Amino acid sequence: MEVTFRKAREEDLEGMIRLTNECFEENTSLAYAQKIFAATKNDPNNIYLVGIENNKIIALTKITIIRTIFEGMNNFAILNHVCVKPEYRRHHLGTRMLEIIEKICIEQGCKTIKLWSKNFRVPAHKCYKRFGFILDEAGFFEKEINK
Repeated sequence: MEVTFRKAREEDLEGMIRLTNECFEENTSLAYAQKIFAATKNDPNNIYLVGIENNKIIALTKITIIRTIFEGMNNFAILNHVCVKPEYRRHHLGTRMLEIIEKICIEQGCKTIKLWSKNFRVPAHKCYKRFGFILDEAGFFEKEINK
């Protein structure tokens, strides 16, 4: 299996949206993705990483680097939308992607990597734990803001 991992480009957006809509049961439009990607593509703190085989997006994640002024916390990264196309799972692509993510985070001066994952993704959680992630005692709190 010849999978290449690299930073996403604008021409990848349609495949990225198709994959996340499949893996996370979302309904993101291409127009919305294009707008957000255009606004963040030159921001070194927002990195979309894709895995490609035969010109198809088969793996994806979003890395957000949070830079802080606090020495104890230092810089850290938050991952979300970590996914591998279902028929490509169990070939260690998630692990390969996490290795690349870790290298990027080290280059960005991150002290830790935090991972945001929905509760229903139990098999993915096993991969994260094997890679060394632990479920900490804190949780993400969320508040919707109505416009």
